[in-house]
Amino acid sequence: LERVTGLKRGVLVDIGSGTGAFAHQMASHGWTVSGYEPDTDARKLARQLYQINLQPSDQWLQVAPASTEVITLWHVLEHVHDLQGYFQHFQKILQKGGYLIIAVPNYTAHDASAYGQFWAAYDVPRHLWHFSPASMEKLLSQNGFTLQAVKPMWFDSFYVSLLSSKYRSGRVNYLSALGHALYSNFLALRDTRKCSSVIYIARK
Repeated sequence: LERVTGLKRGVLVDIGSGTGAFAHQMASHGWTVSGYEPDTDARKLARQLYQINLQPSDQWLQVAPASTEVITLWHVLEHVHDLQGYFQHFQKILQKGGYLIIAVPNYTAHDASAYGQFWAAYDVPRHLWHFSPASMEKLLSQNGFTLQAVKPMWFDSFYVSLLSSKYRSGRVNYLSALGHALYSNFLALRDTRKCSSVIYIARK
């Protein structure tokens, strides 16, 4: 994040913080971090593990306008109900030139094609949205953001392929899953937009 933004310290809003590992890591490097998480048990663990107080998810809507330099969502956007509402609030709380960093699965990746309806990252009904690089770029543009970079999440293909193989046959086929994951990553070496999961770095 520091390499991408050029900032050594800044104001960060992390939405969907889980048990707070990322928020804690950034805070330990001098960032001013506000983390938001819907699950009460996860928030409790964040306090126990990292002594960090995460807020309920709806509280991020109360963040002051133009007060934030970076917003992060690590595999969160696919879960939200009000997609357009979220983007409106991203615009509201980000400073001009601020960064929006979103990680989501990519249903156009090879492993998605290989496993079809059994692809674990579809994760219906928990995943309400499914994104391709083209749709994400369009969504960002429509909401006043410019896509700056697309980064791969290399390990996601292995996790998703292992889980998908279990969904398809009832047990994990390690050799087949490894093959699909490696091939998916091989294709992404030449085109990051083919990675199983993608990080989109956009700027207001």
